[in-house]
Amino acid sequence: MSVKKLEGVLTAIVTPVDAQDQFNEAAMREQIDRQIAAGNGIFCGGTNGEFFALTESEKRSVAEVTMDQVAGRASVVGHVGEVSTAECVRVGRHIASLGVDAIAAITPWFVPLSQDDLHYHFSTIADALDVPVYLYNIPARTGNTITPETALRLAAHPNIAGIKDSAGTYESLTGFLNVAKQVPGFAVFNGPDSLIHQGFVDGCTGAVSGLANVAAREINNIWKLFKAGDIEGSRKQQEHVTSLRESLYKICFAPAAVKRATRLLGYAVGDSKYPVRISAEQEAQIRQVLTAHQITK
Repeated sequence: MSVKKLEGVLTAIVTPVDAQDQFNEAAMREQIDRQIAAGNGIFCGGTNGEFFALTESEKRSVAEVTMDQVAGRASVVGHVGEVSTAECVRVGRHIASLGVDAIAAITPWFVPLSQDDLHYHFSTIADALDVPVYLYNIPARTGNTITPETALRLAAHPNIAGIKDSAGTYESLTGFLNVAKQVPGFAVFNGPDSLIHQGFVDGCTGAVSGLANVAAREINNIWKLFKAGDIEGSRKQQEHVTSLRESLYKICFAPAAVKRATRLLGYAVGDSKYPVRISAEQEAQIRQVLTAHQITK
């Protein structure tokens, strides 16, 4: 199996909807082109893509439209977020058949699991798929945490390529980077937008960014400057992004704030499919944050 190396920024792309709350294909294609123009790859159907508020048909459409629109121009990771192992395998096989570069699978949510349960879950998925599999750790949302020890066990699987860590702490990220030092080829992708630069400094292969829906160029510049050897420039760009993140995310639930901010930039992405209603006052605050940070279309 020929494996494409994934690196840099992948945008956890929003799922646009129309006025009837149905998947908006044209707007999705526009967002994909916008991200590719900024230099970003695509992570589709993730938390910012509101995966667990989508129907199975919508999830399939998101992945199919993404692959069609990208057309080989950028890396694509398709996310699988079912609770049962068997459903993850079934859905994962379909997404893999579309030609994605990799599959990411979130820890099952709602059901409390042991580390052995998580090892079984991810190993079974990796056994069943013919594309690389990335673990997705986001304990604040799922209630289940992959420990570095379990990640080390899973890294021994020939089809488990790495992890996306969205635990939100430097300590967590460091634990998985230590696994990468022990297992050559195991890639760590940072989730929190506040840790993108530091993640690259410490050895992260890439970052999966929800905030890149709002600040596509600004977040890519953290990577671009770092890769060019301008470490100080990358750090300063990170400070700007961190300020944007802190200001925006204090207004309401982060994915809902990201989607509304993207809409306020002039893109027809619609409302959040999460039951988060944004007040006129909150919308005004989001506008102020975008203006203050000079974020434009």
